[in-house]
Amino acid sequence: MAPQTSIPAAANVLGTIGTVCWSIQLLPQIYRSYRTKSTVGVPPLMMLFWSISGVPFGAYAIAQNFNIPIQIQPQCFCLFCLVNWGQCKYYSSKWKARHVIMICTAILVVDAGLQGLLVWLLRKGYHKKHLEWPMTLVGSLAFVLLISGYIPIPFELVKRRGRVVGIDLWFLTIDWLGAFFSLMSLVVQNTFDPLFGTLYAACIEMSMFISHGIWLLRTRRLRKKCKEAGLEFDLHPEAVQWQSSGFKVSWSRTSSTQESDHTSHQVGDVAPDAPAREKESPATIVPERPDEVV
Repeated sequence: MAPQTSIPAAANVLGTIGTVCWSIQLLPQIYRSYRTKSTVGVPPLMMLFWSISGVPFGAYAIAQNFNIPIQIQPQCFCLFCLVNWGQCKYYSSKWKARHVIMICTAILVVDAGLQGLLVWLLRKGYHKKHLEWPMTLVGSLAFVLLISGYIPIPFELVKRRGRVVGIDLWFLTIDWLGAFFSLMSLVVQNTFDPLFGTLYAACIEMSMFISHGIWLLRTRRLRKKCKEAGLEFDLHPEAVQWQSSGFKVSWSRTSSTQESDHTSHQVGDVAPDAPAREKESPATIVPERPDEVV
């Protein structure tokens, strides 16, 4: 598809709203992980794929001369997804903070270099050789990477019987709004880009809302019992038994251990066995002295 030649004002306004949403969408998730010191339920593979998708995502937007907010959007998305991935490695995989910062910084530098190279190649290929297939290839790559990030989600939902754990619902809401307004900004442009529009339409956050809503409906009586007992859902024995009857799918050994600690109720300490008493030696029986004969 040929790059845009002019951008309507409505596209800039809608694109700006979408960019603001997608720029702050991951902040609630980052804050939640920081506050709870846990990333249980947040697949690190999802965040890594999403972060990598920002490279072809941004290169395609820049090469196609989309409105400026849409060009900035993938950069913010790439950065904050990488921060979430770093949190997963720090809290769940127990990486050192120094190593996480160094690796994330190196990834950002490589991403920036690759994106700049892709933009140069795409523009050169289109303006000098009038090749459109490289644009389609890069856009398709961004789509595949973005969709691949959703692959762990169904397994997480099945494992927890539909319950959404660890993923902030505000993050999902803002993410959906960002995708919606960004899609509308493409609609009001002079030429609609179907490939880039598919990237926004592919956001399937609504399925997570529906799944968690069904879980709330199924556990309404059980949650009422927990409330009457004055216990949280993850601490009530009956609730723990019901929740643990789902499929066991663990992405890593560390995350499964952390989740077990998060959901199991505290068991009282068992008093150590008393040390065995030393066997007393039998008392020595001293025979009575015979009476003297008078």
